[in-house]
Amino acid sequence: MTPSPATPQQATPQPGATKAVRHYAIVTAAYWGFTLTDGALRMLVLLHFYRLGYSPFTLAFLFLLYEAAGILANLVGGWLATRYGITRMLTVGLVTQIAGFTLLSLLQPDWSPAMAVAWVVLAQGVCGVAKDLTKTASKSAIKVTQAQAKDQGSGQLFQWVAWFTGSKNAMKGVGFFLGGLLLQTLGFQASLWAMAGLLALVLVGVVTALPQMMGKSQASKSAKELFAKNTGINLLAAARVGLFGARDVWFVVGVPVFLYSVGWNFTMVGGFLAAWTIGYGLVQALAPQIVRRSPDGLSREVPAARHWSAALALVPVALALAVALQAPALEWVVVAGLAVFGFAFAVNSSVHSYLVLAYAGSEKAAEDVGFYYAANALGRFLGTLLSGLLYQWGGLLYALLGSALMLGLCWLVTLGLPTTRPVSRPAA
Repeated sequence: MTPSPATPQQATPQPGATKAVRHYAIVTAAYWGFTLTDGALRMLVLLHFYRLGYSPFTLAFLFLLYEAAGILANLVGGWLATRYGITRMLTVGLVTQIAGFTLLSLLQPDWSPAMAVAWVVLAQGVCGVAKDLTKTASKSAIKVTQAQAKDQGSGQLFQWVAWFTGSKNAMKGVGFFLGGLLLQTLGFQASLWAMAGLLALVLVGVVTALPQMMGKSQASKSAKELFAKNTGINLLAAARVGLFGARDVWFVVGVPVFLYSVGWNFTMVGGFLAAWTIGYGLVQALAPQIVRRSPDGLSREVPAARHWSAALALVPVALALAVALQAPALEWVVVAGLAVFGFAFAVNSSVHSYLVLAYAGSEKAAEDVGFYYAANALGRFLGTLLSGLLYQWGGLLYALLGSALMLGLCWLVTLGLPTTRPVSRPAA
């Protein structure tokens, strides 16, 4: 007897939805592996060269090309992912990161300081390209897989973005700890080889488990078309510059050097940064439970972006006041304040990451995400540059004031975010 077809009420999983969930899980796992090594790399470079006596500005300079490379990598990566498929761009990103680790491992202790800095900046630039190619491809995959699984419900996109972003940042925190541990146990060169080996295993998994043409669509045919984003994407990109600049202006150099200067050792500093990043990632993953959802996906989420931006801007203002007045137990005041900053920043970041996909069109999601994360990279670049300059000019106080100013600009931009979805752009 032929079985009767399943009725809608039976909630039988659809093949497309099951496949989408599987692809989402694979992309997330691959990005976890990448982010683990990326976080470890940052700590390896920062601690290794600080131990060698490099100044705060020089330490920031080591990361400048890493961040600058991400601006172009995101723009080009989004276009390439649309044209050639997300899986191929994930593959390119992983291979590029392995190449960057290999280059960095060739650094020799007898090189002159100028040559060593130039070599590290070059290798970091390669890793910066790898990071943002991988990030753009991975986050674009969420939009593609969510479009394949619309029966999962209207809130599925926010939940998937929040979990992906939050778990990624938690893994980055683990990477900070791993970087310090590897540096202490294996040394600089062997640590890089070990991480390259881990990424090689991730690469094999991506190549064998994901469809090669996932996310492939008709890419933009001109630069004008590539940059012709809707209002929501453009304003979010501008807000992202301020948001991530405000974080990195203290996170890259200011806080690590400040804590070390008041007596913390490398393990304590690395442990704090790891704990902060893991906690920040966990809050990001919980953002859908913190931010009230709306049926249309924007009418409550956009005001939430505005409110959380305003609240976040107050934190560095309060911390700057505590630093200026030399509050008792200042290091613990700073640690507590940055915990509050991390909570509010995590919610902000998660809401922004959701909104860019809510505004993006499915046909060219990779291009929209790439444009948005190019702005993210620009914010990191400015924050990294200012982290060294401001700390060298005025210590942690100047870094916190710079953070407050950037967050004020971020809040002003979010006031213009639209609360209705843009008309979808036809494929060119």
